[in-house]
Amino acid sequence: MKILLLTDGVTPFVLGGMSKHSANLAKYLTLTGVEVALVHCVASDVDIPSDEKLNNYLFGGSQKLYKIICLKFPSMAKFPGHYLKESYRYSELVFEKIKEELNEYDFVYAKGFSAWKLLHNKSKGMKSPPVGVKFHGYEMFQKPPSFRSKIESFFLRKPVKWNTVNADYVFSYGAKITDIILGMGVSSNNIIEISSGIDNEWLRKKKLTINNVVKFIFLGRYERRKGIEELSYVLNNLVLHENFEFHFIGPIPLNKQIKSKKIFYHGTVQEKVKLFDLLDLGDVLVCPSYSEGMPNVILEGMARGLAIVATDVGAVQLLVSKKNGILLNNCNEILIREAIRDVLLMDKNSILNMKENSIQIIKENFLWQNIIFKLLHSLDI
Repeated sequence: MKILLLTDGVTPFVLGGMSKHSANLAKYLTLTGVEVALVHCVASDVDIPSDEKLNNYLFGGSQKLYKIICLKFPSMAKFPGHYLKESYRYSELVFEKIKEELNEYDFVYAKGFSAWKLLHNKSKGMKSPPVGVKFHGYEMFQKPPSFRSKIESFFLRKPVKWNTVNADYVFSYGAKITDIILGMGVSSNNIIEISSGIDNEWLRKKKLTINNVVKFIFLGRYERRKGIEELSYVLNNLVLHENFEFHFIGPIPLNKQIKSKKIFYHGTVQEKVKLFDLLDLGDVLVCPSYSEGMPNVILEGMARGLAIVATDVGAVQLLVSKKNGILLNNCNEILIREAIRDVLLMDKNSILNMKENSIQIIKENFLWQNIIFKLLHSLDI
């Protein structure tokens, strides 16, 4: 079987959850015997990396992808709508690279707008293998955290919907993501529900413990939709009255940091062993986002044995329940404060039980080697 994987970024050359997902797709499809041709990109001011570097990152030199094409993502003047114009131009560059050999493949798996030009040509009658499109969280159709986000989402909705309804298949994480896709008029027969996953190496091996003072963790960058402003507002008040620790892992601006002996800022941590150690010191991951798909940070936190406090957005409800945490109806200060206080009132065994359940949920449902087999079965090609 040959799969053409189109993406607008892949780890380690582009950071973020979507690029991690792309890298893992390429890796685990290859490990199951699929011939994967990967088309990816780097920023316009970055040198194109060698194929060897990517193959070594994915497989440690033991295997390699069937084919790799790396492009530079177009950079245009910063005017309204420039990202959409850049994305369409990128899809044109992708199409030029794949058009001659397109029909060699059994399936085209396209992330974001990377197949926009291909779908445009298919809509005019061009023949090609089936194309499945994935817009991870469809955040532009979820609740915006600000007026600016609302305007940005408005401009994205029409082209995202066009790509979605013109694809042969649409990938969904499930739950509220599927509801969004169905709301666009896509038939349930054309929706493939496949969760995200995590590498087996993320699973915590050492014994779980519970701290005398509960340690909460926020993992991620400072982004408005992540609910970090609401979280910081709550923490500013709680540090005066409650006994706990809160650890931020990620690039939080200095002027947004809270000055308290109970709150710690570790900055960006890219070394995996160091990140494991920091997560292993914690008890509860807090992810109070306005919009999400299926967050890698929650998968990572669960794999390291953290209980979870998160908002019920995207497909988060497939990860978090009363078994392993607290699911918030939405992102607001009152609910965040209540959830943190509820955790602080729990007995230690209850928290430890949630931590153990997080690891078990990952083992049973969210390891990449199992998810890839579900994906291939769903494609039925």
